Amino acid sequence: MSEWDKEQMTFIEHFTELRKRIIYIILVLVVGLVGGFIVADPIYQYIIKQPPANGFTFHSFSLWDGVGIYMKFSLIVAIAIALPFTMYQLWAFVSPGLRPVERRATLKYIPFVFLLFLVGLAFGYFVVLPMAYQFTTSINQYLHLEETYGITQYLTFMFNILLPMSILFELPLVIMFLTGIRILNPLRLRKMRRIAYFALVVIGVTLSPPDVMSDILVTIPLLVLYEFSVLMSSIVYRKQLRQQQEWEEQFDAEGKETSSA
Repeated sequence: MSEWDKEQMTFIEHFTELRKRIIYIILVLVVGLVGGFIVADPIYQYIIKQPPANGFTFHSFSLWDGVGIYMKFSLIVAIAIALPFTMYQLWAFVSPGLRPVERRATLKYIPFVFLLFLVGLAFGYFVVLPMAYQFTTSINQYLHLEETYGITQYLTFMFNILLPMSILFELPLVIMFLTGIRILNPLRLRKMRRIAYFALVVIGVTLSPPDVMSDILVTIPLLVLYEFSVLMSSIVYRKQLRQQQEWEEQFDAEGKETSSA
């Protein structure tokens, strides 16, 4: 068998493995959607009883509004469930190319994916959403508009804030994971700092109400998240360098013993 045939077989095997991992992720996402439908009602009941939603009389402007409500909540639940599983599938796909110590080091990050998702969700709901609501209602009152909201409009407004925030709060963990599997390193992240800052400022300004104070209150935590991610990447990278040096010293020592024998 030629070398070209061997390379083709290796590519096909990798492609088959990747397709299998993607199918697993899709299946878990579907299961999460089903589970989301089950827990959608208690989550919905909680949200409409909390301010500012408890001060509204919501209306339905479409026959599909009720179904849309359940779909939105089930999607959030499905993403929360699928994110750690997706990280595990990525780890399982690249782990054959890692040393045992690297496999153990990167595997331990996965359980924290769900926790950081919840932290981002809480930050979006308890910090960003009230600011956005105060700003929009103040503009409506200034224009003497009567506030008549549909439930779909309110929930879309809320989820457009919560979902991006929840995903952005995964940044430190994702960067640590990618550093652990040697895709990223702190040197590269520092070179990308200007681009990353610009992207995070754009995201922060987009998610927050269009006033300077809200922009600052949302953007600063995102920039701190990036710098924290660089710091954690540096810790992982230094540990990798020490392990690499120890491995090389051990390899050299074994080589010298073999040659002297």
